Amino acid sequence: MTAKQKRFCDEYLIDTNATQAAIRAGYSEKTAKQVGSRLLTYVDVKTYIEEHAAAIQNKAVADAEEVMRYLTSVVRGESESEIVVVEATGDGTSAARNVKKKPDEKDQLKAAELLGKRYGLFSDKVNISGAVPVMFTDDLGE
Repeated sequence: MTAKQKRFCDEYLIDTNATQAAIRAGYSEKTAKQVGSRLLTYVDVKTYIEEHAAAIQNKAVADAEEVMRYLTSVVRGESESEIVVVEATGDGTSAARNVKKKPDEKDQLKAAELLGKRYGLFSDKVNISGAVPVMFTDDLGE
């Protein structure tokens, strides 16, 4: 793959617009649409885009471990969020400011509930496993 094609791939990953990616990569505006479409058919270009798109998605999307760590930090009161507080400044005016706050009991309870569901702590069902013999009896009296 040429340096220009690699630049096209990197630009394409930004907005998935082949025409604009071709222009930003340095191809002519007149032929950008055709060049972009043609480049997307190249195996090495497709492979590069697929690999890097997967890497971008893996970085952007929270995995299960990250979600569990966050919920645990909320349950323990270790996380913080920002809220807007409006305060009177006098003469009938007020001003808003951001204040950091720890999770309240409602937030902690919800996080604990979600963690409990994940680990099956609140299940009313009883799971029984094993072999059960099946016996057929003749009740016709014969």
